[in-house]
Amino acid sequence: MNRTRTFFLMVLLTVLFVVIGGAVGGRQGAVMAFLFAAAMNFFSYWFSDTMILKRYAASQVGPADQSRLYEIVAQLAQKAGLPMPKVFVIPEQNPNAFATGRNPEHAAVAATEGILQLLDDDELSGVMAHELAHVKHRDILTGTTVATFAGAIAMLGQFARFGVGSQDRRNNPLGTLLILIGAPLAAMLIRMAVSRVREYAADEGGVEISGNPLALAEALAKLHRGVQAVPLSRGNPAYSHMFIMNPFFGGLQRLFSTHPPAEERIRRLRLLAQNKGLLV
Repeated sequence: MNRTRTFFLMVLLTVLFVVIGGAVGGRQGAVMAFLFAAAMNFFSYWFSDTMILKRYAASQVGPADQSRLYEIVAQLAQKAGLPMPKVFVIPEQNPNAFATGRNPEHAAVAATEGILQLLDDDELSGVMAHELAHVKHRDILTGTTVATFAGAIAMLGQFARFGVGSQDRRNNPLGTLLILIGAPLAAMLIRMAVSRVREYAADEGGVEISGNPLALAEALAKLHRGVQAVPLSRGNPAYSHMFIMNPFFGGLQRLFSTHPPAEERIRRLRLLAQNKGLLV
C-alpha cells in the first residue's frame, strides 16, 4: 500500500510538472527547468552524507569504541542483509536519529546524544531499524527525485513571474496566479505527502528488521515528547525530513509536516503488534 501511494503521488507530481511546463514555456521551458532542478538536487543527493554530518558536527564511532550504538546497528544491518553503514553520534540533546547516503553501499546512520540517553536498547534498536529501512528502501533517492520535480515546478513559477510564456496566459490573471502560487504550493504538498508515506513504510520496514513493533512505538512516544522539550539548537528545517521525528515546530504542522502525526504512527505500530499476537 505504501509503495502504491508513493507511486501515485510521484505520477501526480510528474503530471503537474508536464502541465505547468507546457503552460509556461512549452517543452523547451520545461526541460530547462527540470535540468536546473536536477543539477541542484544531484549535488545534494551525491554529497548529502558529507553535508549533513558536517553541519551537525557528527563524530564517527567504530568497533574499537565499544559503542552501544555501533553494536546495535551492526546486529540490525546483519539481520537486514545490508552492508554495514558508517555510524555517527551527534552532540545534541534533542533526541533524534537519521540515515543518509546515496545507496546502501554508501550509507551512514546517526543518533544524537539525547536519544542515546533517553531510550533503552530495545527502543534504540527499533529506531535504528527504522533508519536502516530507509536505507534499504533507497528513500534518499526517492526524496531526491521528488525534490527535483517539485523544484522544477517552483522554477517554472519563477519563469512565469518574469513574463516567460504565451500571450494567452499573460492575458489570464487567474491562470497566471495558479502557475505562480497554486502549482508550487501543490508540488510542495505532494512532496510532503511522499515524505509522510515513506515514514510509514520505514516504520513497517523497521519492524520487519527488529521484530519488535512495541519497542518502536514506545520509542516514538518518548521522542515525540523529547523533541518538544529539547528543541534542536542548530540546523536547517530543509533537513527535517531526514530525522525520525521532526525536530522543528511551527504553524500548519499537519499540512506541511514531513512526518505523519506521532499518534497515528504509534497507533499503526500497536495494531501491527496486535496482528502479530504481541498485544492483547
